[in-house]
Amino acid sequence: MASSEHSVGFEPADRLAQDRESVRRRFWSKLKRVMAKLPFAEDLLAAYYCAFDKQTPRHVQAALLGAIAYFVLPFDFVPDMLPVLGFTDDAAILATAIRMVAGHITPEHRDAARSALKRGVATDDAE
Repeated sequence: MASSEHSVGFEPADRLAQDRESVRRRFWSKLKRVMAKLPFAEDLLAAYYCAFDKQTPRHVQAALLGAIAYFVLPFDFVPDMLPVLGFTDDAAILATAIRMVAGHITPEHRDAARSALKRGVATDDAE
């Protein structure tokens, strides 16, 4: 009962996070659309690479996939199209997830994120 009180509004993200391939497809699609507006794009990409790294423990993957799933949902608490405020809720959720699992996001994940941003997040990243 207590868990439902703390997860109000996050149920769609929780369900989506269970489908890793759907998260993967939706992530790249949305990232390409909004990347120019995201001050936290590098952190988001590092979290993505960590979440899909086979070496990452399952509980870390689950935390990061939940945050990424919230990012890719077409609706959220603060609509993404609002100037300045649009991505604040996404950033807060991502920052919280990253803080919880920071030790698992490796320099390699961060390097991959920087490389993807330099390439302009190429289409082959979505595969």
